[in-house]
Amino acid sequence: MKNKKLLAAVASVAAVASLAACGGVKDDGSTTAASGNAITVGTTDKIVSVDPAGSYDNGSYAVQIQIFPFLYAQDYNTSELSPDIAADDGTWNDDGTEFTVKLKSGLKFANGHDLTSSDVKFSYDRVKTINDENGPSSLLANIESVEAPDDTTVVFKDSVPFDVTLKQVLSSPAGPIVDEEVFDADKLTDADTIVKGNAFAGPYKLTSFKMNETAGYEKNDSYEGLTPAKNDAVQVKYFADASNLKLAVQQGQIDVAYRSLTPTDIEDLSKDSKVKVVKGPGGEERFMVFNFKIQPYGESQPDADAAKAKAVRQAVANLIDREELSEKVYKGTYTPMYSFIPDGLAGHEDTLKSAYGDGNGKPSAEKAKKVLEDAGVSTPVDLKLQYNPDHYGSSSADEYAAIKTQLEEDGLFKVDLQSTEWTQYSSERNVTDDSDGSYPVYQLGWFPDYSDPDNYLSPFFREGNFVNNGYSNQEVNDLIVKQAGEKDATAREEILKQIQQIETDDLSTLPLLQGAQVAVTGADVSGVVLDASFRFRYASVTK
Repeated sequence: MKNKKLLAAVASVAAVASLAACGGVKDDGSTTAASGNAITVGTTDKIVSVDPAGSYDNGSYAVQIQIFPFLYAQDYNTSELSPDIAADDGTWNDDGTEFTVKLKSGLKFANGHDLTSSDVKFSYDRVKTINDENGPSSLLANIESVEAPDDTTVVFKDSVPFDVTLKQVLSSPAGPIVDEEVFDADKLTDADTIVKGNAFAGPYKLTSFKMNETAGYEKNDSYEGLTPAKNDAVQVKYFADASNLKLAVQQGQIDVAYRSLTPTDIEDLSKDSKVKVVKGPGGEERFMVFNFKIQPYGESQPDADAAKAKAVRQAVANLIDREELSEKVYKGTYTPMYSFIPDGLAGHEDTLKSAYGDGNGKPSAEKAKKVLEDAGVSTPVDLKLQYNPDHYGSSSADEYAAIKTQLEEDGLFKVDLQSTEWTQYSSERNVTDDSDGSYPVYQLGWFPDYSDPDNYLSPFFREGNFVNNGYSNQEVNDLIVKQAGEKDATAREEILKQIQQIETDDLSTLPLLQGAQVAVTGADVSGVVLDASFRFRYASVTK
């Protein structure tokens, strides 16, 4: 057991007292920065878990990326990875099966505990051991084991020789390094325990926290990583809806509004001289998921029929009008997506555009009708369609109302459209050993973990994937593993295109839209960077 120099409780009390000097949360829930360089942030995102092993969503990761360190991270305005708490870029052994990383010496958690290779091994091992249905364990599929031969050396044994995705995974939601003397090894650790334990070694310490209401951060002076904070403290307020978030940034109650304002709100705010609209590169994806167990004619249905189930999926694909969703619902802030890998990344190919609808991006009821008739599917098909009204923004209601109209317009489907709040939704959607899931067809969004095409394939289609919709294709699984180890860029791109061709026929998910990042700030706020990291990090913000 490592020697720990500070009692966590004492450190936590001191941290709260220090934060109070910089600002805090009023009784009415609003925020104030009484002194010092404190920033207030507003969001409609929801947190599933502060524990990295128990979440794989943007709202939770928005907390984790501020308070936990990583071996590697992206510096601002670059897609290249740099050492965070690692001391070097890492080295492969001769046969490419082991990747060795050296840590910086003298690393500490905010509570005074030493941060060593033992904590790194513990952090990765527990994600796989806990294997939470909402967690990021699928990202670690290639990592066979992690060893800590001494306090500053970590060795990853990888099943894919010279794995080109490994360092990206180490910078992803599966990569936060946690304190092994505060976190449980085989179960999730609750937020209160984490905060009281002051178990942080990222740019900030989380000093106060009320789930999906408020979070208080203080600069962590012991952080030795890539992006130290330029401000003293950050207060985050969680809003129930976008209209209140918009009002708060307009009236100066918050300094930054990030995720998720409606397209109409963004359009209005771009004309307001009191605020600034900041945009960053895309990567976010909106898509529909088919539950292979309980979709019409799914594997667990009394009339199960794989050919009919595929025909239903393909008929849906023939009826979707992405351009209408883009222009009428999102006013161009999201653009049509006809591929499984978004535009701008290697391997991108618009296979869905040519395969479905009229072949040019518009829907075709004639093709949808034919595919159903050829499979012997009676119409109208009863389709239960679920969406989430809070996690992906209030425009989701308009988006899925439009999709319902598109599917029903020619009488081929009868859609039962329902919505569920995110904390319930994120659990009920999953197919697990004990459940076939609750939603036959449903909405999901994707905010990438890293800017590599693999991150639009492995979490979706590989065995043990994040989508958890009961889909499995061994050929796709093997090709995903193969591309991860392919060092020749041209050869890798061909494999990526092959995977997309297969998925275009299988349609376990149906990509709809891809969008840019948007934040709105007060006129006196600077340093909000929305770059190729696809994350908003508070450390660079000043006013």
